[in-house]
Amino acid sequence: MEREKIEEKYKWDLTEYFKDLLSWQNMFDYVQNNYKEILNFEHKLNNKNDILLCLEKESEISSKLGLLYVYASLKTKENSTNSIYQNILNKVEKLSVEISEAYSFIDSELNDLSDEYLKQLAKDVDFKNYDLYFLDIIKNKKHMLSKKEEKLLAKTGLFSGQFSSIFDKIDTADIRFDDILDSKGNSYKMNNSVYNRYSQSTDRTLRKNAFISMNGAYGKLNQTITEVYLGNIKSDCFYSQIRHFESCLDASMFAEDVDKNVYKTLVESVNSNLGVFHKYFDLKRQILGLDKIAIFDMRAPSCDSLEKAYSYEEAYDIVLDALKVLGDDYIEILKLAKEKRWIDVFTNDGKDTGAFSWGAYGKHPVVLLNYESTINDVFTLAHELGHSMHTYFSNKSQVEQKAGYEIFVAEVASTVNEMLLVNFFLSKAKNSQEKLYFLDYLFKMFYSTIFRQTLFAEFEEYAHNAYENGDDTTAQALNAYYYNLNKKYFGENVELVDEIKYEWSRIPHFYSSFYVYKYATGLISAFYIANKIFSGDKEVLSGYRKFLSLGSTLDPVSLLKVAKVDLAQKSTFDYVFAEMDKLLQTYKSLI
Repeated sequence: MEREKIEEKYKWDLTEYFKDLLSWQNMFDYVQNNYKEILNFEHKLNNKNDILLCLEKESEISSKLGLLYVYASLKTKENSTNSIYQNILNKVEKLSVEISEAYSFIDSELNDLSDEYLKQLAKDVDFKNYDLYFLDIIKNKKHMLSKKEEKLLAKTGLFSGQFSSIFDKIDTADIRFDDILDSKGNSYKMNNSVYNRYSQSTDRTLRKNAFISMNGAYGKLNQTITEVYLGNIKSDCFYSQIRHFESCLDASMFAEDVDKNVYKTLVESVNSNLGVFHKYFDLKRQILGLDKIAIFDMRAPSCDSLEKAYSYEEAYDIVLDALKVLGDDYIEILKLAKEKRWIDVFTNDGKDTGAFSWGAYGKHPVVLLNYESTINDVFTLAHELGHSMHTYFSNKSQVEQKAGYEIFVAEVASTVNEMLLVNFFLSKAKNSQEKLYFLDYLFKMFYSTIFRQTLFAEFEEYAHNAYENGDDTTAQALNAYYYNLNKKYFGENVELVDEIKYEWSRIPHFYSSFYVYKYATGLISAFYIANKIFSGDKEVLSGYRKFLSLGSTLDPVSLLKVAKVDLAQKSTFDYVFAEMDKLLQTYKSLI
């Protein structure tokens, strides 16, 4: 559908960002013409007055640059065929690299100041917006390089991220899939966009052939993709070594101020509770009427889908009803988001696929959807609004320097909304079939987000360790490890197929190293919070609402402790798996 044919009320309103392209260009010109003023402070960041003036000017430029970038990106995502917005996005991306390089002296010169002086600045009321920044400099000192080296390192940003781009090109342009057959001999074309549908088919032959075709296609480029992925690992190792970290994992955890024990506790807890997932797999086997379940059966429907179509208005009302436990003020902001058009609802030609929430500080957050009226779309709406509300409350409560939150906690608010929506639907279920459907929805989330993402996390840690230790990192070695990892995770009662060994090579998140485990810790945290809130725990509700407004004023693990989730304790993980086991008993009774 052409974007012009969609009613205005279903398209986001970005005029709060910029009224028109001319106003964007005016701000761009201002940033481009003024950002070099900060260079006047080079070699002078050794006294309070110059430091304050420099940081305030840097904050002003960075804020405007962020606003320019977000707007250009959003306009591109609403229609990628519009060359005007693609052009301004390219312009602001280039300017961002130039500014990053020009400003690299700031951290270097402040790094040369004594810890004692930096601590004094952090306590100074004039620097109240920058206190955490100074403390971070102290923390990062041993990982900083000289000013000349930092400037050189900043230039590497132009090419160090190319491995992800190369994989994207392979993924979208070079992969060729074999056609597949169903149980009746009918032939189907295979590609990434239809795989989800075929993998959830009621035809087992079609599911199996789709699985083999999908992973086998990447297997045909196994050597090439391995080299691309190893390039990404080498890049990770270069940066971790040059900044004096013991490993890539240490560098990643340090960057987000998360203790490595959280990562290890997750992996250990999932491994010790694999039996809970194995119970689910066996119940699924019984539902499907199979003697032995296979890995390609995991996404098969366990029950009839809910055929009901939900209009956008109906979906929004359901989400409001499900989330009212979070407070009247929370609901009022959600109503405002719909009324003031923070949301781009329907698909149009050239629009970005999927869904996301984003925004710039000082402006309202926005949500992009491709709404198609299914039950999954209702969950997507709740999920993305969770992101927006986290951003809204953090921005409202914190100054810009402290409003942004780490990726580690970024999926918590969105998933809390989903968990509350599941509980809401379960409480309103009219029959066993509906209860079974929503319980299965929950177990699919546990499977895809806790089980699989932790498996992925183990694999990427192995791959990085193997390279760092000089061990075998050939395609054959990576394939063999991944196959055996799946064997461990799925257990002896799930049949594997040989092509599973190639699955690692089609996971785009591996090019954002040590990212995937955060999905698992995010869901565990969200399930804990939502379960407690839904059962009426006022202390957790109060803590969670405070968590939403704290931005980055605490490290991520401490932020979650405010919401009464302690990821440093194995007992938190044990609670979630124990609750999963209880839900499985209900699930079993329904089937």
